[in-house]
Amino acid sequence: MSNVIEQLILVDETDRAIGEAEKKACHLGSGKLHRAFSIFIFNSRNELLIQKRSNKKMLWPDFWSNSCCSHPRKGESLDEALQRRLMQELKIKSSLSFLFNFTYQAKYLDIGSENEFCHVFFGRSDEQPMPHPDEVSAIEYVPFQEVSERIENYPDDFTPWFKIEWHQIINNHLSKFRL
Repeated sequence: MSNVIEQLILVDETDRAIGEAEKKACHLGSGKLHRAFSIFIFNSRNELLIQKRSNKKMLWPDFWSNSCCSHPRKGESLDEALQRRLMQELKIKSSLSFLFNFTYQAKYLDIGSENEFCHVFFGRSDEQPMPHPDEVSAIEYVPFQEVSERIENYPDDFTPWFKIEWHQIINNHLSKFRL
C-alpha cells in the first residue's frame, strides 16, 4: 500500500506499551508480542463481510479472514488505526463497538508468526466495499449462521485468529448482536 516502514507497538501481556519495532521484525521467527486489532463488519441482513487475504501477504496469503485486521502504529491511537484500516483496505466507514481482547501466537510455515495482543471490534455497514488489491483478493458476505459451518467444514481455509475470534463471539458475545 505504501513504502512507509511501519513501527508497531510492542506490548506486555497486559497490553502495556513497552517499545516499538518494525512491522516485519514483529512477524519473523516466533514474533514479538505487539498490539493488533480485528474488525467484524455486518450488513443490515446480519451477513458478515469476510475477506480473502491478498497473495502478497507475508503471513497467511490467500486465506479467508474477518472483515479487516491490522495494527496501530507508533503514535497512533487504536480508534485512529481502526478507521484508517477500514478505509485503506475496504473504503468503508463504520461506528465500531468493542467486544473483547485476547492474546495468541500462531506460526505460519517457516516464514514467521503472529504474536498479538488483539482488540476485537464489530460494526455495521451497508456501504459497498472497494477492496485494495494489495491487501484483499476477494470479499464475500456470509450469513451469520453459515460462518460457523464454513469454519467447521473448511478450517484450513481460514486464518487462525479468525477461527479463535469467531469461537469467542459465538460462545461469549452473541447477546451483542441483533439476530
